[in-house]
Parts: sequence; structure tokens; C-alpha cells
Amino acid sequence: MDEASERLWHHLLFPSPSGRGIKGEGEFSRDSTSILAGAGEPDLVNCITFTDLLSWAIKSPIPQCVPDLLAKTIQQDSSTLPERVQDETELDDLLTRPSPRLIESIKGIPKRLLILGAGGKMGPTLAVLAKRAATLAGVEVEVVAASRFSDARSRQWLESHEVNTCVTDLLDRRSLENLPDSTHIIYLVGLKFGTSDNPSLTWAANTLAPAHVAERFPKARIVALSTGNVYPFVPVDSGGATEDHALTPVGEYPNAAVARERIFDYFSRENGTRIALLRLNYAVELRYGVLLDIAQRVWAGQPVDLAASRFNSIWQGDANDMILRAFPLTSSPASSWNLTGPCLRVREIAFQFGEILGRAPVFTGEESNTALLSNPQRLYSHLGPPSTPLGDILRWTAHWVQSGGRCLNKPTHFEVRDGQY
Repeated sequence: MDEASERLWHHLLFPSPSGRGIKGEGEFSRDSTSILAGAGEPDLVNCITFTDLLSWAIKSPIPQCVPDLLAKTIQQDSSTLPERVQDETELDDLLTRPSPRLIESIKGIPKRLLILGAGGKMGPTLAVLAKRAATLAGVEVEVVAASRFSDARSRQWLESHEVNTCVTDLLDRRSLENLPDSTHIIYLVGLKFGTSDNPSLTWAANTLAPAHVAERFPKARIVALSTGNVYPFVPVDSGGATEDHALTPVGEYPNAAVARERIFDYFSRENGTRIALLRLNYAVELRYGVLLDIAQRVWAGQPVDLAASRFNSIWQGDANDMILRAFPLTSSPASSWNLTGPCLRVREIAFQFGEILGRAPVFTGEESNTALLSNPQRLYSHLGPPSTPLGDILRWTAHWVQSGGRCLNKPTHFEVRDGQY
């Protein structure tokens, strides 16, 4: 492998902290690209940005230098993270950057990965993350993202990143007939907000849709996203609920989420379907999440509610990485796993944001001695802990809020304690 090839592929595998070109100025060396072009890669001469290079790599055969480079760098620290995230292009690049562990793991998925509910907050970047990992692993994996796609922009973005899409309504059993067959399925479908106004839709989305999917794909491995809301509140000093904790939550949505798990487990036992249920709380990135909620309140001088004194949080890129690596955890009967990050204290996070933003946080309410907390150690023992440091996430979030970065305007309502969403 010549030096130019190694430099370009190393940047694709492990981008620079700026998220930009090898020279740190948004461009790749013309000399380097012309060297590769002379080696039989004529299209690469036009690849001057990271996105260009990724697009070229997806459409081109994988040269032998990629597995060679992976073998040489797999033990190195690949978490070269930026000081700040300047815009959504950089954010999406960061969220879809595959880890060496994922690049190796994706080789176990044959032919096609089907992602159901891929049009939501996590689905688009998860699908592109899977596609990038497969490309870098040198394996042919068709990634199919299925959703109602009420937001056409998500579908367009996916297709622009070589992910195939399929419009599907999982509440309509006939609609599933149009889905392609797959032995590996990620299930992201769920409905939470709006439950108080239309509880019947919440129950339908969280019970009928899983039943339809389990009936359609009885022989597949299914990694299904659940929620930490299936647990009741636990003492803040307990370390969080473990997977064997009784599922006795308060409220319509949490109980509908329990029902979703029961439906999946029923079909797992009836048909031998291998299923892993990942109880997630709370995924965050810069456009939504608990950390954004707190940072926005600190920046605006609005009171931060201390009613939910503690919470778990995990960077969405880490959550998606672990979801994609969870297929070996599927089993029949279905297995349950807590997918989350460390327990954080609302007051302390607000003060840290205050220091970064130069604003003294204002508080309301009293800290409770119970909270919705999960213990993720069992999952960590199999997949390892999340790799993105909290300090980086806080710094990125503060800068995003301060600079007016686009948000989804979907508050988490993490402070809710009566189960009414």
C-alpha cells in the first residue's frame, strides 16, 4: 500500500479533529489524489472533501489497503474528536463515523440489513453509520431504511448516502408485504409524545406494529429498541434498575412500552425468533435530548427543574454503534439489555453548562431521592462502554446552543414524574 493510499484511507477511517480534509483546510492533496488516480482510480482525482471521498468509496471496490489499514490501526485510539461541531454536515459526519469494533462486527450481517422506523430521530444516522461501516469493512451489505417518511428530507438524505428506502406503515399488515426479506432487522418504531391526547394510538403503535413485524419475519434476528421508561423510579443511590427489575412503571406510555416488549417476547417464544430488547434512555445529540434541554434553559436564563434530579444519557453515535453490534445478543426467549450512559445529576450538569456559557443557572423545585435510572453494566460487559467523553458532548452542546444551531424542537420532558406525555 503506497503512502498516498494510506493517508486517504486513514482519513476516511479516522477523520481529523476538524472533520475536514487531510491538510486541515477542507481539501485533500491534489498530489495524493493524482497518485491514486494513476493507480487505476480515475474518479478519485475529483474527491477533494471528506464527503466526496466517502461517496467515491461507497461506489468503488474496496482495495486491499483497507483491511490492511484496519489491522494496523484497530488497537489505536480512533476517537479523534473535534473541539466544536460547526454545522449539521459536521454533526452528521460525526454521528456516522464507524468505530473499528463496528467495522469488524458488520461483517457478520449477510447481504441485507433492514431498519424499521428509520425516519425518526435516530434512524437516518444509524442507517448511514451501518452503510459506512460495511463499506470500510469491504463487505456488500444492502442497507434498507423503512418508514412512513413523513419528513421527505430524511428519505432524500438517506438515498443521497447510498441507503435504499421503502415507504411502509407498520400498522397496516398488508404494507409489510412490500418489505424485502432480511435475516437481520433493527426495530426503532415507537410512539411516546401525544399519549395523553391519543392513548389508543400509542398502544396500537407499541403493540400491533411489533406483532406485524414478528409475524412477517419469524426467522430473522431482531434488535428492537425499547425504553428505560419500562422501569419504575428507583433510589438515586441505587446504581439504577437492572434488567431483572420488576416492570411496574406509572403512566400510559411506559405501560404500552412494557406491552411492546411482551409482544416481542411472545413471538420469540412461539416462533423461536431471536430478539434482543434494548432499553434506551436517553439518547442525545446536538439537535435534541436532555443535555440540549438543560443547556437551552441555562442559556436563556430559564429555571431548570430539579424534580427529576438524576438521569442517564448516551451520545446517539455511541447508542447507534451498540445497536448495530447487538445482533450476537439476540436470543429466544427474547433478552433484555439496558442501553444508556452514566447517571448524571441535573444540578451539576446545569452548573457545568453555566461555566461554559458564562451564565449562572437558575433552578426550580426540589431534588427527589428517586429517579428513572438504568444500570447498563450488563450490556457493557458484552459490547464495552460508550466511547464519547461527556466533557466533549457538553462542550459541543453549549457551542451549538450559543451559536444558534438548528434544533428539532422536541423537548424530552425528562422531568415528568407522573408518566403523562
